[in-house]
This record gives sequence, structure tokens and C-alpha cells, in this order.
Amino acid sequence: MSAAFTVRVAQESADREACFAVRKEVFVAEQGVPEDIEYDAHDAGAVHVLAVGQDGTPLGTGRLLQGEAAAAKNGGDPAVGSLGRLAVTRRARGLGVGAALVRAIEDAARAQGLTAVDLHAQTHALGFYERLGYEAYGPEFPDAGIPHRAMRRVLQPGPRTTG
Repeated sequence: MSAAFTVRVAQESADREACFAVRKEVFVAEQGVPEDIEYDAHDAGAVHVLAVGQDGTPLGTGRLLQGEAAAAKNGGDPAVGSLGRLAVTRRARGLGVGAALVRAIEDAARAQGLTAVDLHAQTHALGFYERLGYEAYGPEFPDAGIPHRAMRRVLQPGPRTTG
């Protein structure tokens, strides 16, 4: 099945609102994350990416933090970005949307001169991230009552290669 979606950096306010709507659908409604902790001060300075279907329907989102915003999640290394809030709507799962969002965030990280990307993965998603080249490190920990593990992928410089 060919992917009938596109991924772009969310620059217009409507795109950012669509990102937040996907997060509310997946994290708040589906997973029971309290809405008051789903959105934070880091959203304002983050790079948000948005996947939309051919009809414009929002299908998924994710964000990249860097600098001080990422420091608490990556051990304080300024060359490491933090991928987070990756969410794909139920109807779009299995279409490659999540992988495309991760790659778009990695491209944004490369464009900002970052050398690696860290993330905190829900433990059920470890295999997904491992297939994309991420390696888990450290112990399991709870976040919003959901078990997570820290993961990292070192980015190769230059344009990304497929796969």
C-alpha cells in the first residue's frame, strides 16, 4: 500500500493546532494522560512536525526539543536533541506515519547541527524505535503513569539515507 500522507514542519498556527489535536486524541483521550501535563512550556520553542492525509486530515505529530529544553531529557548534552510527543491516530497506524515523523524530526535535528536524538519511549514501542536505529539505555521509569525507557540514535551527518 502506498503512503497517502505527507509530513511537514508545522509553521502555521493551524498546523500547530492540528498537532495539539492529535496529541489530545492519542495521549489524553486514548491513553489517559492528564491534559494539564500533556502540554508544556516547551511546546512554544519546539519544532513540531505534522503528518496529514491527502484530504488534509491530521494523522500524526511529534516534536523536537534542543538546548535547555532538551537538557533534562538527554543528560545535558547540547548536541543532542529530544524527540517527544510522537503520536499517530488510531486510523493511521500501520501506514508508516510514525516512521516518517521520526525521520522528519531527525532531519530537523540535523539541520540544527545536532549529532544525536534522544527520546523516552513507552516500553510497548521499544521495537518500533529499535527498527529505526534507536538503542535503549538506563532503567525503565514511569512517565504519566506509563512505563518508559530512554533511547538514543546517533545521526549521520548530511542528507539522510532511506531505511
